[in-house]
Amino acid sequence: MSAGQSGLRAGPSDGAAASDRRFFERVAGRVILLWGWRRALVAFLAGALAVLTQAPYDFFAAGFIAFPVLVWLLDGTTLESSGGVLRRLRPAFAVGWWFGFGYFLAGLWWIGGALLVEADEFAWALPLAVVGIPLILAFFYGLATAVARSVWSSNIGRIAALAFGFALAEWLRGFLFTGFPWNAIGYAAMPVPLLMQSDAVVGMNGMNALAVFVFAVPALLAGRRHLRFGFAVAVLLVAAHVGFGYVRLTAPQPADVKTLDVRIVQPSVDLAEKWDASVRDRIFATMLALSSKEPEAGHQKPQLILWPETSVPFLFTERPDALTAIGDMLAEGQMLIAGAVREEEAAGQGADSRYYNSVVAIDDRGEIADAVDKVHLVPFGEYLPFDGLLKRLGVEQLVAGPMNFSAGNERHAIAVPGGARALPFICYEVIFPDLVSVDAASSELIVNVTNDAWFGDTPGPYQHFRQAQLRAVENGLPLLRAANNGISAVVDPRGRTIDALAINARGAMDVRVPIYRQETLSAAQRRVNGFVVMILFALAAGLLSVRRRLPAN
Repeated sequence: MSAGQSGLRAGPSDGAAASDRRFFERVAGRVILLWGWRRALVAFLAGALAVLTQAPYDFFAAGFIAFPVLVWLLDGTTLESSGGVLRRLRPAFAVGWWFGFGYFLAGLWWIGGALLVEADEFAWALPLAVVGIPLILAFFYGLATAVARSVWSSNIGRIAALAFGFALAEWLRGFLFTGFPWNAIGYAAMPVPLLMQSDAVVGMNGMNALAVFVFAVPALLAGRRHLRFGFAVAVLLVAAHVGFGYVRLTAPQPADVKTLDVRIVQPSVDLAEKWDASVRDRIFATMLALSSKEPEAGHQKPQLILWPETSVPFLFTERPDALTAIGDMLAEGQMLIAGAVREEEAAGQGADSRYYNSVVAIDDRGEIADAVDKVHLVPFGEYLPFDGLLKRLGVEQLVAGPMNFSAGNERHAIAVPGGARALPFICYEVIFPDLVSVDAASSELIVNVTNDAWFGDTPGPYQHFRQAQLRAVENGLPLLRAANNGISAVVDPRGRTIDALAINARGAMDVRVPIYRQETLSAAQRRVNGFVVMILFALAAGLLSVRRRLPAN
């Protein structure tokens, strides 16, 4: 009996759906059959494309291409029939490694800009920074795909496996070898405050897993198994993500919150001059002038003034008159928090002094009321790891200043005018979620001072600012951020930018900051929730993989 005789005719929508399915089947088939250098090239290009999901591009649609291609590439890998586990998973690891190399090379090329500030001395190290760092970080994504491929299946289980693999890799990237969780995949799902609020529930671990799952679901279009179920789950997750963000953003701000009048100074100092002794007085005079100008229209005299990282161009131990000048500049009741290099003289004779990248709080009498040292230093930038061995090999510190820094022992909040407590983080310390959350519960403000001028007007400063925004959302606290050259800003506890200074702008902005805590889960609960999401994906992938291997009855 024909379809016409039975009364069952294929409608136009059915034909279009079939045509679309055939298109995706053809594309997936070609990707699956790639071999050798072509497979590596496509993996590399897919990873590079995925970077468009990150700031400043925020083109999240690129993820819906990059990750399905990665799924199809893994579909085309075969497990070695002999050898140990590492040998069996080597083809899958290679695909993930090439994907990661493309992702990190396209996403972190701007790091090389720091070496061009003093190109005559450090240009030789440019390939090591631009290529070497992505080469190393790519191993994490190789691990992600190897783990995923170990529980692979031909249905939605492989999407869950990839989500778990990447979440595991991003978690490890956050602390192994001092940690560098820059541009974690989860940030791609949080380009605006509306889409940032879920981070306060499942943390970055959960967001990394959920983002990869949703981005990879279109890979199901190349087949028929679990297609509707997969898209239904993805749509439900996206709807919950958007809906929760809307509810949280539209919730009223607590009544009668206290405020703090803040001035943030962005001096935009040329790094070629920053440590030049002949211009230090001019730089310092500029900082004082920007700090002491009359308040902007509609604003009160600032209670707190914030300077960027290492903005004081000399040591206070060598120039005590600088403290006097700051005391004369500050009005009664005002406080300055400034990034400065702090010297700790050695106790023993002949011993070297220790230097710290610090923030210092200076009161209206020109006295240092408090200081906090940077705890998490940048390898090769602020200190030389394994310095004894590497110096014998001729490797020296590459960037950041005229001396090696020592790491601080602990972090604590600084009492600022108005009775608030501000928790300071220097430069890239703010990209570590767990580092920020440790002491955030006893604070009312997050302060981030940085010197992103090393990287110019590249994606780097925008990516750094995005990650700082998310720390405000996670901990439900306002964020004050002062950068030497972009992006200085004030962010509210829900991730919304109250005011900001653009890259390359020189000036000072006055902001009345509402001081309140947005209700959030504890850091411990957020961490548990994130691991639960990861484990659920792992269980789903494992169960579906085992089911695929069982003989059909």
